[in-house]
Amino acid sequence: VQLVESGGGLVQPGGSLRLSCAASGFTFSRYAVSWYRQAPGKERELVAAMSSGVGSTTHYAEVVKGRFTISRDNAKNTVYLQMNSLKPEDTAVYYCNRPKFYTAAVVIPGDYWGQGTQVTVSS
Repeated sequence: VQLVESGGGLVQPGGSLRLSCAASGFTFSRYAVSWYRQAPGKERELVAAMSSGVGSTTHYAEVVKGRFTISRDNAKNTVYLQMNSLKPEDTAVYYCNRPKFYTAAVVIPGDYWGQGTQVTVSS
C-alpha cells in the first residue's frame, strides 16, 4: 500500500487549495479513504472521510464542514480534498489514510499513511 499526497503550499486567509492523494497497492475502489491533519504541537485529527462504492457517504470534522470537500476518482485511484475559505488555524501537515473501519459516524484510521503535504495559511 502506498499513499502519496500533493498539492500543499502557502495560501492567504480566505484562499483555496486542492490536495490530491494517489493510492496504489490495493483495489482503491473497494476502500474508504480519509484525510487527517497535524498541526505543530497537536495530535493528528480527522478532517474528512469518504466511503467506497456507489452513493458514497462522507464524514467531516465540524471545524471544516461547509469549507472542505472530499471526493474520489476511482479511475485514477486518487482522493482529493478541496479546501476553501482557508483560515490560519487550518495550517498543518495533511495526510491521507486508508481507514480500517468507516461509517458516516465513526472512522478508525488504518496503518497506512502518506508522507504528508504541508499547508500553510498566512498573510
